[in-house]
Amino acid sequence: MFTGLVEKVGVVESLKSGRLTVRAGFDEVKVGDSIAVNGVCLTAVNIEKDKLSFDLSEETLSRSNLKLLKPGDLVNLERALRASDRLGGHILQGHVDFTAPIVELIRKGEHWSLKVRIKEDHEVYFVEKGSVGIDGISLTINKIEGSIIHMNIIPHTYENTNLKVRKPGDMVNVEIDIIGKYVVNYLKSVRKTDLQSLLEGLYNINP
Repeated sequence: MFTGLVEKVGVVESLKSGRLTVRAGFDEVKVGDSIAVNGVCLTAVNIEKDKLSFDLSEETLSRSNLKLLKPGDLVNLERALRASDRLGGHILQGHVDFTAPIVELIRKGEHWSLKVRIKEDHEVYFVEKGSVGIDGISLTINKIEGSIIHMNIIPHTYENTNLKVRKPGDMVNVEIDIIGKYVVNYLKSVRKTDLQSLLEGLYNINP
């Protein structure tokens, strides 16, 4: 489990035969630890000084933007949440739902405006003022226009994530808020009569 609060920005060393190596610079990491790389939960399989290596599955390569990485690229890194940590962002599993293109990333005063085009069949999962994971960054959706979600990026987030090198057209990993996924999927499975009975029980509604 992760919070979407990026700890470090790593530099890609290599991506060969499904193994990703990143220069990270973490002090407290051991083999077997879970680390979110651009929002993807990966397992550290080798540690060599400041370099971490991860094996990428076919599912990870097909579902995320990690397959596009090349040496020198910047990636967002976050170690798994400890039980004693504060949950400063929102709950992220590190399971990317899909990739989406950046439509706009421009400066507005001291902040930046980020717009991302989501998939139309996933629009139901997004709400204004709801949370979304973008490349492992916990962000708040300020506005939704069709399939475009708008987010505000504060200076700290911009300077301390890979957003500082992003540009329109770049593909980012998107993780839907887990609570929203459960709610929508549950409602899809509930018949109208069952839903009415549920609401009557919750709110003491009489027909």
